[in-house]
Amino acid sequence: MRTLCIDYGDKRFGFALGDPTGTIATAYEVYKRKGGAADIERIKQIAAEKEVDTVVLGLPVNMDGAEGPRAELARQFGETIKTALPDIKLVYFDERLSTVTAEEILIEAGVRRDERRNLVDKVAAQIILQGYLDKNKALNKDKR
Repeated sequence: MRTLCIDYGDKRFGFALGDPTGTIATAYEVYKRKGGAADIERIKQIAAEKEVDTVVLGLPVNMDGAEGPRAELARQFGETIKTALPDIKLVYFDERLSTVTAEEILIEAGVRRDERRNLVDKVAAQIILQGYLDKNKALNKDKR
């Protein structure tokens, strides 16, 4: 089974997938939002195709750790995911600075500005997911 990460945005979602061992996150796709049921349908489609058992939803937490209006929107969307995919575990994970880091990585890689716009969301999702996978591995290692 695999983990799907969603970098939640108003206009686009970035998707990333974890490998079956839960070790490596890979940028998957940028999805231009259509709204409501169509967005959920795309998530359901990916979950079925990729045998996803966990969805990690990036939570836009303020720099001081407080949750603002953006985090509330993400949590509301998370509730919609839970209703649509009741057999899949939903986890919120702090996404602070993921987009900034993604931009920096793409700039360093020499990706042009117009191309970065089409990649940044899925790279941000990859960064969020890798953080989650690394934390999960560390927690499981400590339990041994």
